[in-house]
Amino acid sequence: MRRGYSKYGARKTEVDGITFDSMREAERYCELKMLLKAGKISGLTLQPKFRLQEGFKVNGKTERAITYIGDFMYEENGHRVVEDVKGFETKEFRIKRKLFLYRNRDIELRIIR
Repeated sequence: MRRGYSKYGARKTEVDGITFDSMREAERYCELKMLLKAGKISGLTLQPKFRLQEGFKVNGKTERAITYIGDFMYEENGHRVVEDVKGFETKEFRIKRKLFLYRNRDIELRIIR
């Protein structure tokens, strides 16, 4: 594992050639890989991206779309789960979490601490 520092003092950690923003996120990836191998989950993907609000123009100025990028997404017992590994929640994340839940009621959002 190779390590460096990222935002909020978390240590970047590399596993399987993938650089994760924190050691805890890398650990959770390893846990999910074991669940995948055991057949408990399927379709594991990293960094799933969701559009929360479309971009638009106002008075000739373009406002970019608002997106949320989770850490992991997979299928478990027939339904989709998105996970986000958090040391702590920022105000920005709390707003994006609410928008995500409103727009994606069929997806379970799990916050891993």
